[in-house]
Amino acid sequence: MRKLFVSIIACIAGTLSMSAVEDNTVEIVFNGNTASVTIADNISSFVTNLSNGSSHVKLVQSESFNGVNPSADNEDGEIIYVLSGSTTDGEFFLEGAFKCSLELAGVSITNPSGPAINIQNGKRISVSVKKGTTSNLTDGANDNYNGAFHSKGHTKFKGKGTLNVVGNSKHGIYSKEYLEIKNCNINITKAMKDGIHCKEYFLMESGNVSISGVGDDGIQTELSGTASTGVMPNHEDEDSGNFYMLDGVLTISNYEGKAITADGTITYNGGTQNFDTSDTKILAGIEDVSAMQSSRIIDGIYDLQGRRLSAIPQHRCIYIIVANGQAKKVIRK
Repeated sequence: MRKLFVSIIACIAGTLSMSAVEDNTVEIVFNGNTASVTIADNISSFVTNLSNGSSHVKLVQSESFNGVNPSADNEDGEIIYVLSGSTTDGEFFLEGAFKCSLELAGVSITNPSGPAINIQNGKRISVSVKKGTTSNLTDGANDNYNGAFHSKGHTKFKGKGTLNVVGNSKHGIYSKEYLEIKNCNINITKAMKDGIHCKEYFLMESGNVSISGVGDDGIQTELSGTASTGVMPNHEDEDSGNFYMLDGVLTISNYEGKAITADGTITYNGGTQNFDTSDTKILAGIEDVSAMQSSRIIDGIYDLQGRRLSAIPQHRCIYIIVANGQAKKVIRK
């Protein structure tokens, strides 16, 4: 009886140990049609789990959260979401209003009806692809989002692991603001549109990125606003539409559009470009509609979704005019 009692205590202790997580951490483990979500005690009041055990994990990070218990590895005291396990019918959805970190620790997510990862947080999102792990993200056809990995904020990929992405709807990786890559191995093997699409600017510091089998551009970067800020020191608050490559290996093949398309400049300061660097495109800057009308014969007018318009809009907006055989973004002020 005593041995049985000791065994029961040991089992309980083991269970408690397995469920405990470090401060500031949320662990998500996918397992088929279910997922376990474990939230550290010190942040439990700031994270709401709406999943009810489903593999379609939906978490809301409270807007009142502004950092807690910073450490050497976590200077701002942000929340770290650690993803592992596997599901063929799931997703990770996160909503919030403060910067956060996402750790891909050997996770495989296929979502037949939407993005594999959907970050609805407009702040800086640090995505760590953990060393020694391989993660896989696959989405399903759905026009309500823009990528198998969809991020609303500033997105920084880092780490020395491998991330494989398949985009069955639009882009493989989409960031509504800038996108930076350091050290990672990222393989995008399919995208209906661009392999990587981001706004503000794209910066590859190092790593290995391979893009193939895409229906439009390998990488496209565009302005977020109506006018470029130009290059900014350390790219702080930059909105240039520029593409920068400092080091690493970038391979782009089997694409329908251009290897790289940018609203700004395309700059290679180092690294290896395994693609035809002449097969790129700099999109013309945004002009005032009055200048466009006075200097060119207009062949067609389109909105930013590519839909043809019957006339120039009267309200303030950005759209595309095809004039003298060339497409150009213009603005109605």
